[in-house]
Amino acid sequence: MSGVKNSYETVFILSTKLGEDAIASLVQKFKDLIEAHGTIDTVDEWGKRRLAYPIQKQEEGYYTLISFTSAPEFTAELDRIFKITDGVLRSLIIRKDS
Repeated sequence: MSGVKNSYETVFILSTKLGEDAIASLVQKFKDLIEAHGTIDTVDEWGKRRLAYPIQKQEEGYYTLISFTSAPEFTAELDRIFKITDGVLRSLIIRKDS
């Protein structure tokens, strides 16, 4: 079962209060984590954007979109890591249709 690979996209929003160095470090951390468990297809850093509504009293966030291929079990672990990482305001992982 571990031989099954699916295509996914994840988008996450980081707090701009972290500062540029910390944001770059977190983005790299997530890219390294995904590469350790699969392959990255594309990384699209949208940068600082205004949020549609305040999240944790913040008006702006740093958006990053990563398309990757991995085993289905990894997405649960990635979601868990997003939730416990300070500075991640929101995250979403979706499976793309093949």
